Amino acid sequence: MKPPRRVLVVSPHFPPDSSAGTHRARLLAPHLGEHGWEPTVLTVDPRDYEGALDPVLAESVPAALRVIRTRAWPARVTRPFGVGDLGLRAFEGLWREASHLLTRERFDALFITIYPAYPALLGPLLKRRFGVPFVLDYQDPWVGEWGHSVGGGSNGRPDVRSRASRFAGMRLEPFALRAADGVTAVSEATYRQALGRNNHARPAAVAELPIGWDDGDIAFLRARRQRLSPLIPGGDGLIHIVYAGTLLPTGLETLRAVCAALGRLRELDSALAGRVRLHFFGTSNQRSAGAASRAVPVAREFGVDDLVTEQPARLDYFDALQTLVDATAVLLMGSSEPHYTPSKVFPAMLCGRPLLALYHAESTATDLLRRFGGPPAVRLITYDGDRPASTRVDEIATHLRALVRNPACDEASVDRHVLDAVSARALAGRLAGVFDRVSRAADR
Repeated sequence: MKPPRRVLVVSPHFPPDSSAGTHRARLLAPHLGEHGWEPTVLTVDPRDYEGALDPVLAESVPAALRVIRTRAWPARVTRPFGVGDLGLRAFEGLWREASHLLTRERFDALFITIYPAYPALLGPLLKRRFGVPFVLDYQDPWVGEWGHSVGGGSNGRPDVRSRASRFAGMRLEPFALRAADGVTAVSEATYRQALGRNNHARPAAVAELPIGWDDGDIAFLRARRQRLSPLIPGGDGLIHIVYAGTLLPTGLETLRAVCAALGRLRELDSALAGRVRLHFFGTSNQRSAGAASRAVPVAREFGVDDLVTEQPARLDYFDALQTLVDATAVLLMGSSEPHYTPSKVFPAMLCGRPLLALYHAESTATDLLRRFGGPPAVRLITYDGDRPASTRVDEIATHLRALVRNPACDEASVDRHVLDAVSARALAGRLAGVFDRVSRAADR
């Protein structure tokens, strides 16, 4: 039997880190062995992550998965100099440990997933030194709307830091991308835009790899349920609609449309609207209890803040998953960027609750949800550049009214087989195919 080929997976974020970037390697790496590739995950020592850790998420990582950890510069040392980015703080440690591994062991491919983006620069450096083919993976665009139309300034406007970040990305991305033997991304649009910005890049393989889902998470949640504290009240006769995830500046227009629709429903039927409770969890990308609210101020603009609750601090992963299971219905919202597909769409489709979804017409989530099902299980509203979310208020209000009147999820009306192609196992197989192609190309 042919021995498995070996891949070094570089992912600065990994459990017990709780940020969104953790899940790419967490979902894909455990299944690569089934497709002929033995992974070694190179990540950062938990002592060097900022914020609270998620030990329960760490328990979900298979014990057989080989994980190597390296130190990063402590944030308390670098932040006084304006450097908090984990990719910068960990760059030296990742380079040192990757070089050590590639010197002593045989690896047939190198896989680097971003964000953070700066570790992508390890790809061309390690490829040049060790001759290992390199696959660059985009969880988010390196150069996107951040620093262009949105940023860290007042009201989500670009500021000096966000503009500087975009400027750096425009200068550094070509160096990494032109060296990449393969390019993968959460959506086809993301890697096509990156390649469009860098005409000299000639990857041997490209692939769309959504974040996906793992049925092991649902089984793990069921086994841990007694140890999780419920965040959604039950038995009160109200319709509890849950949104779990970060609210990005590019998603605020969609949120405004939802709040305007709730206000419209109140005008049409105040008693029905009074049964609605919109719960927002983890709207900030911070773990601290003092994180600023993002949803309630918008709800206040439309006079519906009495129907909205918000916990801005990011939840532990399985706590967030539990809120979806405990909800009456789940709210899914996209942004003004067509490529954006939040990772929570996949567990939301598995939790057996009706979905109220608002996405850009070109988002990969739109096609997925259409194939998954229709009302009452899935109520999908789309928008685009010509018809922004603000023009869909009446349609949202109509769907919201129907949802409150009939908050049932007809399982017979959904096609769960649609999700098979985006399971972690299937996506790992697709990624293994990319590794196969780039390693063959390197052998020629």
